[in-house]
Amino acid sequence: MLNTTITPSRIAQIAVTVKDLPRAVRFYRDTLGLTFLFEAPPQMAFFDCGGVRLMLGIAEKPEFNHPASIIYYHVDDMTATAQALKAKDVAFEGEPHMVAKLEKHDLWLAFIRDSEGNPVGLMSEVPRQA
Repeated sequence: MLNTTITPSRIAQIAVTVKDLPRAVRFYRDTLGLTFLFEAPPQMAFFDCGGVRLMLGIAEKPEFNHPASIIYYHVDDMTATAQALKAKDVAFEGEPHMVAKLEKHDLWLAFIRDSEGNPVGLMSEVPRQA
C-alpha cells in the first residue's frame, strides 16, 4: 500500500459557468480588466489573474449549470476600483465597506455581479497609517 500525502500547492484554475460566453468575455476582459489568454471554441475562454487561470465556460451537463462560488479579486485601491466600475455601469450589491480591523491593515469588501449574474467579490487590504 502506497502511503502518499497529497498537498495541493496552489490554485491552478477556477471555472465559472456562464450562459453567454461572448458577453462574459467582454465583462471579464473589458470591465474587470483581466488578461485574456485564449478561447477554446465554442464553449470556453481563459484569463490570467495573477497566475491563476480563470476559465469561463458553458455548462456541459445540466448538473453543472449553476452560479459560481464567490471569487474574491484583490484590488489595490477599493475607492478607485469602485469609481471605475460604477463609471462602466456596474451595479454594486452595497457600498464598499470595512469588514475587519487587522493588525497591520483594514480589510475592505465589495460585491458586484458579473454579466451572467454570478457574485464577484472585491477585496482590498488597506494599510493602517501610523
